[in-house]
Amino acid sequence: MQLRTYTVLDTLQPQLTGFLQTVAPGFQPLEGMCSLFVEIAPGIAINRITDAALKHTRVLPGMQIVERSFGLLEVHHEDQGEVREAGRFILEKLGCTESDRLKPKIISEEIITGITGHQEMILNRMRHGDMIREGETLYVLETYPAAYAALAANEAEKAADIRLMEVLTFGAFGRLYLGGGEADIEEAAKAVRRALDGIDGVEEKR
Repeated sequence: MQLRTYTVLDTLQPQLTGFLQTVAPGFQPLEGMCSLFVEIAPGIAINRITDAALKHTRVLPGMQIVERSFGLLEVHHEDQGEVREAGRFILEKLGCTESDRLKPKIISEEIITGITGHQEMILNRMRHGDMIREGETLYVLETYPAAYAALAANEAEKAADIRLMEVLTFGAFGRLYLGGGEADIEEAAKAVRRALDGIDGVEEKR
């Protein structure tokens, strides 16, 4: 069993909360709640850790996703203690510790200033969150493992006045799309790097 991602979002920010309320198939979180994202391999084993979290705590599951190789679980609660306790039971079920998680890597990162109207149209067709405007700056992040994109999104929103367009937290890579003014995007990008660099874990060679 591989613990790929283990990250606690202490306070869900408004835009990320709204995004999760749009895409989460389970119980939607509310703004300000604490959230835990866990990603494992093999994916089908995600059912075991969901069972452990729900039988021992009051957390609510927002997402349980099994794709080709990996499984993702997101749980949340207004009481941060409940979320951290759920994490403890999950780790116990997996037979590992938080430090056994993979350390996140930024696979690619782009900042594109002054986007044109036609690119605005393409981007807005694919997003589930807010829209970008012509002339604004686009930020695109690709991270590994995928679920760390949620942490990146939450910390970016804390740091700057940005538009959260899309967050992909499962699959081979995580992806984050932000829009906004150039200075705000630069601040958001710095916050993303700080957050991901601050996660300890196991280095995986790729």
